[in-house]
Amino acid sequence: MLSGMDVTAYLDRIGRPEPTLRELHRAHLETVPFENLAIHLGEPISLAPDDLFDKIVRRRRGGFCYELNGLFALLLEELGHTVDRLAARVFGGERLGPPFDHLALLVDGSHLVDVGFGDHGAYPLRWVTGIDQSDPGGVFTLTETGEGDVDVLRDGEPQYRLERRPRTLDDFTATCWYQQTWPDSHFRKGPVCSRLTGEGRISISGRTLIVTTGGVREEAALESDEELLTAYREHFGVSLGRVPELTSAR
Repeated sequence: MLSGMDVTAYLDRIGRPEPTLRELHRAHLETVPFENLAIHLGEPISLAPDDLFDKIVRRRRGGFCYELNGLFALLLEELGHTVDRLAARVFGGERLGPPFDHLALLVDGSHLVDVGFGDHGAYPLRWVTGIDQSDPGGVFTLTETGEGDVDVLRDGEPQYRLERRPRTLDDFTATCWYQQTWPDSHFRKGPVCSRLTGEGRISISGRTLIVTTGGVREEAALESDEELLTAYREHFGVSLGRVPELTSAR
């Protein structure tokens, strides 16, 4: 557990939204970026709660699923919610990724919460199978598999398969390390930083700034290191001392 979480500091970090699950979820996605920059800066990723709080709240960085959902679960528990940490395998075409490929949250036994999957739903999904749920991110459907797991579909396309068994954050440590070090991990393919906006999404992929507004996508090249570091700072509040490099190039 986190030793004495500063809930006020965390809520300040995400803009002090209304304290409903729905508004906390949306605010988190708009203020804390999904990013893999640590991998491309040679920084080890720790899932220790104090380290997560230091990175995301104090240093105003983001992270990937284990970090973002891992810390958000602790905040929700501090606010009085019950949280089950669920392991998922991500679909890649016709294939599923490894066990513990993704971490999502079941909150109060009634809502699927996920602030760590990048471009996904803006709001929690009801933990109900077989019903289409409209969201700014698309139409989501939860379907039960023959083995008792739950598939999450977006606009009819499967995104990930959830186990129902509750886990601990420590259970994800090995796969977190694997995602950082396995040469074919998609997190090692290039630096990414992305967050939801009121009108769409803003991302930096490699050296390209991508702004999507009302379904219209615009791209701009960030050619110099200064431009890139300025864009991280201005669009994501992420201040870096140097440019993240392609991992395979180091």
